[in-house]
Amino acid sequence: MTKTNKIFKGVFDLFGAIIGLLIAFPIIALAWVIASIDTKSNGFFIQQRVGKGGLFFNAIKIRSMRVVVGINTTITSSEDVRITKIGAFFRKTKIDELPQLWNVLVGEMSFVGPRPDVPGYADRLQGEDRIVLSIRPGITGPAQLAYKNEEEVLANQDDAVKYNDEIIWPDKVRINREYIEDYSFFKDFYYIWKTIVGGNVKY
Repeated sequence: MTKTNKIFKGVFDLFGAIIGLLIAFPIIALAWVIASIDTKSNGFFIQQRVGKGGLFFNAIKIRSMRVVVGINTTITSSEDVRITKIGAFFRKTKIDELPQLWNVLVGEMSFVGPRPDVPGYADRLQGEDRIVLSIRPGITGPAQLAYKNEEEVLANQDDAVKYNDEIIWPDKVRINREYIEDYSFFKDFYYIWKTIVGGNVKY
């Protein structure tokens, strides 16, 4: 990614986040109230994620899962009993991701990029794969769109964690590498559009 592209991307993220927060604030506030009542806990879910350069930051989402004793995995499927009915709606409509506009505003995330993972994945990348950490993680991105039905796929696996670690995760790394190596500022708009309207994505 060239220096010019990084500047354009940064400026777009800044102004886009400001406008996005102004527009989405009522939705975020209402979702927070509903999630707080639904899960009987703080409607905001704050979790440490891996950002640019492998540095950790706190990603903010609307809480869509309740705490279930004995289940601690960060890998989720559509059959995960921790996901509430309202939470499933938030996840399907991406309302749960809206608070991450704040992460974009403060420079921890971008609108488009590799999704920020929990410690134990992106921070362990080696060799050329570490290019994934050269840019800020995104609210959406090509790998996320390629696996938009990831939770349904994992629900059909005997060992969801193993399938994620051996199949999905390596392929996401490949897609994110290609995104960065062949970066186009205009493709970011394409990925944002596809995130909003849905449909198949061309790579």
